[in-house]
Amino acid sequence: MALQSVTAKTHASSREDLLGAASRLHAEVGKRIVGQEAVIDEILMALLAGGHALLVGVPGLAKTLMIRSVSEAMDLEFRRIQFTPDLVPSDITGTEIMEEDTATGSRSFRFVRGPVFANILLADEINRAPPRTQAALLEAMQEHRVTAAGETMQLPEPFFVLATQNPIEQEGTYPLPEAQLDRFLFDIRVGYPDENAEIGILRATTGADPEPLAPVINGEETRALQRMVRDIPAAEPALRFAAQLVRATRPAETDAGEMIRKYVRWGAGPRAGQALILGAKAHALLAGRFAVAPTDILRVARPVLRHRILPNFAAEAKGVSAEQIIDRLLEDVKPPKSEIKL
Repeated sequence: MALQSVTAKTHASSREDLLGAASRLHAEVGKRIVGQEAVIDEILMALLAGGHALLVGVPGLAKTLMIRSVSEAMDLEFRRIQFTPDLVPSDITGTEIMEEDTATGSRSFRFVRGPVFANILLADEINRAPPRTQAALLEAMQEHRVTAAGETMQLPEPFFVLATQNPIEQEGTYPLPEAQLDRFLFDIRVGYPDENAEIGILRATTGADPEPLAPVINGEETRALQRMVRDIPAAEPALRFAAQLVRATRPAETDAGEMIRKYVRWGAGPRAGQALILGAKAHALLAGRFAVAPTDILRVARPVLRHRILPNFAAEAKGVSAEQIIDRLLEDVKPPKSEIKL
């Protein structure tokens, strides 16, 4: 019994240490980013859930700076790819080069790994590259590996793709296919800051150069937090609620609402349910709780579903957005009553 008590205390201490590391990460990034707390929360939730995130917002809202700040505060290898129309797949995955042995004169090929071989990959303006180049990330995002030069190579762990996209500039862009969008755990919308936050941004960015951020969490701690997220239990009502939300987005389902049947071409697939549960677990962990409540699922519903619901032509003609469809969905599908005290 004494040994069990010591083991339990050690486990609790380790868990608190990891939670402290997550809290420090949030605070460190917050030193540089002003007025985007919800966005920072969603980025960290995606990282702890082991998923990728797409940041969508107009220019000048610090999307790239946010991702750089997160990478600076994590002791992980960071690479950036600026997506352009002339980018080719080998610019991402790597390429073979020919080397000559000066002693023997023999020649051989050597594979030079591309920037995808990193822990955090910033895919800046991802929709500016053509579909063939975008597809170079599909295997990496789903299976954390790359097949090139006839060889399959594992990517370093942890591995995250954090991509940015401008929603208003369409000239010279290539919309991401649904198969690739579905590989992003979250579609995070970066909006304009409020007045006080904007004043804070002006104050912080027009004075002396900001101090560099300190790395407060390493790869081992990140992997441990990801395992902790997976270990958080989700009770049957939470699982059922997530499944009901996802199924209610599909117009062919009998329990789909009128708005879904009228304005949705394709609904979310099973991966959306997985993202709801994993995102909810990460949200609960960041709140210091070790069980999933319906409010956790509701908190991540929008970033999980907004890129997995495809409005039809009638919706486009009426100006009905995916956001409006999700708002109605969350009104129609009622969460179960929770006994978890928040």
